[in-house]
Amino acid sequence: MVKTAEYIISNPDVASCPKSNLPEYAFIGRSNVGKSSLINMLCHNSKLAKTSQKPGKTLLINHFLVESKKSKDRSEAAQSQTWHLVDLPGYGFAQAGQKQRETLKKMIERYCLLREQLVCLFVLVDCRHEPQKIDLEFINWLGENGVPFAIVFTKGDKLGKVRLKENVEVYKARLLEEWEELPPVFVTSSETGLGGEELTAYIEQLNEEVKS
Repeated sequence: MVKTAEYIISNPDVASCPKSNLPEYAFIGRSNVGKSSLINMLCHNSKLAKTSQKPGKTLLINHFLVESKKSKDRSEAAQSQTWHLVDLPGYGFAQAGQKQRETLKKMIERYCLLREQLVCLFVLVDCRHEPQKIDLEFINWLGENGVPFAIVFTKGDKLGKVRLKENVEVYKARLLEEWEELPPVFVTSSETGLGGEELTAYIEQLNEEVKS
C-alpha cells in the first residue's frame, strides 16, 4: 500500500509537467466531488491535497510523488513502486467566469490527450446523484479520444448499502446505453476508507502491466 506521498509541483499546462518516465494516475471530477479528500485517504495523509468546502479550489495540474508497497507482500523487503499521482482541476465550476472555464477545459483536455505518462484517469462521481449530463459528456469524450479511465464513486458513506448499490447500478445501466462494455468501477468513501485498498491494488496491477 502507499508508504510515502509528497507534493512535487503545480503547473498551468501539460507542457510544464515533470519530465519523467514514471507512470501517472490522475484524478478528476466535478467541483466539490470530494477529490482532494479521496487523494488524502489513499495516501494516508489528511494534509496532502488541499481540501475546501468552496468549489473550484484546484486550478492547476498538481503532481505528487508516491511510493507504494505491493499489498500482497507485506515484508520489509517487499518491492516498492514509485509513481505520480495527479490532482487535476474540477470541471463544471458554475461560479467561474467563461474565460476561466475555457482555460480549465483546455488545460484538462491537453493533459488527457498529450500526457504520454498517463496510465489511467480516475473520473470521480458523487454516488448520491443521478447521472449528470456534464459527467456523461466528459466520459464519452474520453472514450471518443481513447483516454484510459476508470469511474470512482465518492461519498459512499452518505448512503445506505441498498441505496448505494441501486445508484451505482442505475449509473452503469445509463452508461451501457452508449457503451458496449463498462470501464473499471470503484465505490469509495474518504470518511470510512471504503474502496481505498481496491483502488491502490488496481494501480499496483497497472504498474506491473506497464513494466512488462
